[in-house]
Amino acid sequence: MRLTFHGACRTVTGSCFLLEVNGSKVLVDCGMFQGSKTEKELNYRAFPFRPKDIDALVLTHSHIDHSGLIPKLTRDGFDGPVYSTQAAADLCSIMLPDSGFIQEMEVDQLNRRNARRGKESVEPIYTAEDATACLTQFRPVAYGQWFTVGKGLRAKFWDAGHLLGSASVEVEASRADKSGRPTRLFFSGDIGPKFKLLQGDPEGPQGVDHLVCEATYGDTERPDVLPETRRGLLKAEILDAASRRGALIIPSFAVERTQELLVDIHGLIESGDIPPCPIFIDSPLATKASAVFARHAGEMTAGDALVRAMNFRTVRFTESVEQSKSIGRMSGFHIVISASGMCEAGRIRHHLKNWLWRQEATVLMVGFQAQGTLGRILLDGARKVRIMGEEIDVRARIRSLDVYSGHADGPELASWIEKRKPIAGRVFLVHGEQEAIDGLAGRLSSTLDKGSILFPSLDECFELDANDASTVAAPQPARLKPEHLGRVDWHNDLSRLLLDIDDAVRKEGDEKGRSRLIRKIRRAIENGRED
Repeated sequence: MRLTFHGACRTVTGSCFLLEVNGSKVLVDCGMFQGSKTEKELNYRAFPFRPKDIDALVLTHSHIDHSGLIPKLTRDGFDGPVYSTQAAADLCSIMLPDSGFIQEMEVDQLNRRNARRGKESVEPIYTAEDATACLTQFRPVAYGQWFTVGKGLRAKFWDAGHLLGSASVEVEASRADKSGRPTRLFFSGDIGPKFKLLQGDPEGPQGVDHLVCEATYGDTERPDVLPETRRGLLKAEILDAASRRGALIIPSFAVERTQELLVDIHGLIESGDIPPCPIFIDSPLATKASAVFARHAGEMTAGDALVRAMNFRTVRFTESVEQSKSIGRMSGFHIVISASGMCEAGRIRHHLKNWLWRQEATVLMVGFQAQGTLGRILLDGARKVRIMGEEIDVRARIRSLDVYSGHADGPELASWIEKRKPIAGRVFLVHGEQEAIDGLAGRLSSTLDKGSILFPSLDECFELDANDASTVAAPQPARLKPEHLGRVDWHNDLSRLLLDIDDAVRKEGDEKGRSRLIRKIRRAIENGRED
C-alpha cells in the first residue's frame, strides 16, 4: 500500500492524495493550487501520474482547492467514477463550469496584453466545456454508505461539518495476501468548527490505522464565538462602514461564506440592529450556489433563515456584466459581497479597483488569505497594490473578521483527532502553512508519540502497513521544494519592488534627482547580472 501526497503539502491548496493498493489507484481529491504564482503554475503542468491509470476519484467537497482540477484530469484521460455526496455533486455542477469560464475569460484578457507586448499566447488550464463534460462521471453516495472504489478497497463518507455536502473519507483496504485485518485510513477533508451557522458538528470513526488531517488553523486558538457574538462583531463592522458613507466591500467565497453572511446581515436588519441598506451579491456563481443551498435547505441547521434572507427586499443578486458595472456608479453606503474570497479572480478585483483608493470605503476580509494572494497582501498592510496591471493606492480601511471560518481551529482539530483514537499508525498533517502545521503538531505532542506525526512534502510517497509508514523513492522529483510552498514568491517580490521604485522616484524633488535615482537602480541591476 502506497500513499503519495500530490498537493496541500505545507500549503492550503491543491489537495490531492494518491492511494495505491491491490493494483488499484484511487485519488482522494484533485484540487487546484491557489496562492502565489509559483504554486498556481503547477495547475498548468502535467499531472505527476498518468490520469488514465486512475481507477476512481473520491471527492471530500466541492471547494476548488479540492475539486478544481477534475476537468483537467478527465480531459487528460481519466474515465473512472467521481464519488461524492449529492450536495457536493450539485455544487460542482455549477462551480467547475464557472471555474472553466473564468479561466477562459482571464486567459483571453492575458493574451490580448501578451499580443501587445510581443509575448506568446497561453491556453487555459481547462475550459467550461471540459468542466461540463466531467460532470457525467460523478456518482453521488449518501453519508454512512460503503461503496467500492477498487480491488479490495471500499470507502465511506462522514459529515465533515465544513460545507454543504462536505465529507471526511474512511477507506478500508483488504490486504493482497489476505492476512490479518483490513487496513483503515481516514482522510479528514476540511473539518468545520463549532457553532457553524449552516452545518452541524463534524463526525468520524474511532480507531483507525492512519489519519490524514488538515491543519489550516492548527496554530490558531479562537475564543468560542457564539452566534450572538458573531452577529455583534459583524454589526460593529457594518455600522462603522456605514458611518463613512462609502461602500462596504466584502471579498467572499461564493459557496457557503456568502450565504452565511447574507443570513447574518438579514438577521441584523430584522432585529433592528442595523438599518436596511442595499446589499449586492455580485457573483454569478454565488447566485447559482444560493439556489443549490435553497434546494438543500432541509439539510442545514438554518436553511429556513437563508431562504428568507435571499428573498429580502433590499437584496439584489446581480448576474450580468452590465449589472455588476452599475454597482460601481453607486454612491452612499451599500454592501457588496463578491468573489473570489482571496481577491485572486472574479468581479471582486473590479470592485477593489474602484474603491481601494477611496478613504470612505471599507474592505472586510472574512476568510483565510493564502500567502501571495492579493487578499493577504492587503491584510499585511500594503499601501499600494497592482490590480489588472494598474497601480492602486490603498486608502480604504482594511478590516478582518475571522469568525466565519469554515475550518476548525487548533484546539478543535486536536480534539477531533483525539476522538479518532486509537490510531495505530501515523498522523499525516496536510493542508496548512508550515506555522499552522507546527502549531497543531505541538498540540498533539502531549497525547501522541512525536515520531507518529509526519509532515509530507509535495509529491512525497509513503509505504504503509497497519501501524507504520516509511518514505519510498518517488518515481520523479518533487515539482516544488518545501521552502517554495506557502510563501510569497518572486512574482510578489517583483510587484512590491516595482511599486517601491515608483514611489521612491516620485518622492525625488526634481527631474535631476529622479534621473540620478534611476541611474543608481540601473547600475545595481547591471552589477547584479555581472555577479
